[in-house]
Amino acid sequence: MKDFEQMLDKYAELVVKVGVNVQPGQVLIVSAPLETAELTRLIVGKAYEAGAKFVQVDWDDEAVTRIRYEKAPDESFDYYPQWHADMLEKFAEEGGAILHIKVPNPELFQGIDSAKVSRAVKAAAVARKNYQKYTRNSKISWSLIKAPTRVWADKVFADLPEEQRIEAMWEAVFQMNRVGNEDPVAAWREHIGDLKVSQDRMNAKRYKSLHYRAPGTDLHVEMPEGHLWRGGGGENDNGVYFVANMPTEEIYTMPLRTGVNGTVASTMPLNLNGRLVDGITLTFKEGKVVDYNAETGREHLTSLLDTDEGAAYLGEMALVPHDSPISRLNRIFYNTGIDENASCHFALGSAYPVNIEGGTGMSNEELLAKGANVSLTHVDFMIGSGELDIDGELPDGTLEPVFRKGNWVL
Repeated sequence: MKDFEQMLDKYAELVVKVGVNVQPGQVLIVSAPLETAELTRLIVGKAYEAGAKFVQVDWDDEAVTRIRYEKAPDESFDYYPQWHADMLEKFAEEGGAILHIKVPNPELFQGIDSAKVSRAVKAAAVARKNYQKYTRNSKISWSLIKAPTRVWADKVFADLPEEQRIEAMWEAVFQMNRVGNEDPVAAWREHIGDLKVSQDRMNAKRYKSLHYRAPGTDLHVEMPEGHLWRGGGGENDNGVYFVANMPTEEIYTMPLRTGVNGTVASTMPLNLNGRLVDGITLTFKEGKVVDYNAETGREHLTSLLDTDEGAAYLGEMALVPHDSPISRLNRIFYNTGIDENASCHFALGSAYPVNIEGGTGMSNEELLAKGANVSLTHVDFMIGSGELDIDGELPDGTLEPVFRKGNWVL
């Protein structure tokens, strides 16, 4: 790829300045797959140039993860080291920032008992629930970014010769993150401004509910009083603006926990903790999933819904126009952080407290009382397409079009 080193350097600078927005004197944790070492080292350098006091790199090796599921005793999967959760909580308490290079392998756990994976995910969620309050409530800066790995590139670009796949993936990552612009940081600030326009427009409407219609989908979703649409990024407790997902094309809010009724069908495969689930259909009554199916991976969906009571309710609803930069790439990336930004989506599980007035200062009990969902899990699944229509119900009961054929009407 022409000028690859220059593009990689610009990408590293972008995620440090816009993603986590590292501040002088701050501690940064970078969680990264071994294969992303070149990018990770550049990020560390950019963070120190931005004034970081210390940068800790936590390397992830999928082969080591797989070995655990193949060889560890059964009790291993209900265990998560509390000392590690305590470390993360202390780190967050002191105002650190965390950057994840998030590249899950969609076939990592092929042949592994789904129950083992679900138990391990739940054990981690339980141990880290206090730390998760810092990220869910945007108390600290955090960001999820993407970088190619061999197995991921092979899956997404299987139609290309093997030697071209990594380069093709880098080109896609750079394109969806606007790295090709002369000044990517400025391009992102303009993009965030555009998302804020959509966010403000939806907040001004104060819709009571949205009605989704598409092949396999006929779903009414109410929103709680005081709900807030968000998009792009937001400020942490110290007033520092960060972008939690790069790329991002969505604006999102929370549904009313008990106000979801009807059926919805997914439009893309879901990479659920290294297990593929495809062809999902969910039927809701008064907010709860009362019937479900999947053409592939139904048992993994069952495990997700059984995580806790809140896992069977929706916590997020997000709007993304079908005519968006990632959608135009016309690829399924088997990576929720990308695919959800090519498609309207929902999330099963916990709501983000930032999506309701005063939510970041509420307890779980107070959030539930306001109509927000609370859960240990939060899993997005994609429902958008060029056939999706959405109507909004205004406070006086009037209906008006919001989306037609997958794109904004407003």
